[in-house]
Amino acid sequence: MITTKSRPVFLNLMKIRLPVAGVMSIIHRATGVVMVVAIPLLVYLLDLSLSGEAGFADTASLFGNGLVKLMLFLFLWGLMHHLLAGIRYLLIDIDIGVEKPLFRQTAWGVIIAAPVLALILMGGLS
Repeated sequence: MITTKSRPVFLNLMKIRLPVAGVMSIIHRATGVVMVVAIPLLVYLLDLSLSGEAGFADTASLFGNGLVKLMLFLFLWGLMHHLLAGIRYLLIDIDIGVEKPLFRQTAWGVIIAAPVLALILMGGLS
């Protein structure tokens, strides 16, 4: 009887080419995790801003910092990506956008529209 050893397989993730929908799915999951992790910080900032005039001034000055603006943009980008991808998945659940060309187009649409919407929201926050 011939036996083969079942050795672990090394998967080089840099050589695997995922379709655009697969990349979008991974980003969707990552943005969900980031949003959950950011909840305590956002609740703290809300509490600080509502504590009084001094707390509001501290929070407003914090949002004037360039690094904080970058973090806010990245958070808004993740939020918009998660929202748009969630809507896309809901439409796929009711068999809208399941066909191959439309499937790719909606994935690219989410990837492109999320940072654009984040930039628009950042302009409204300034």
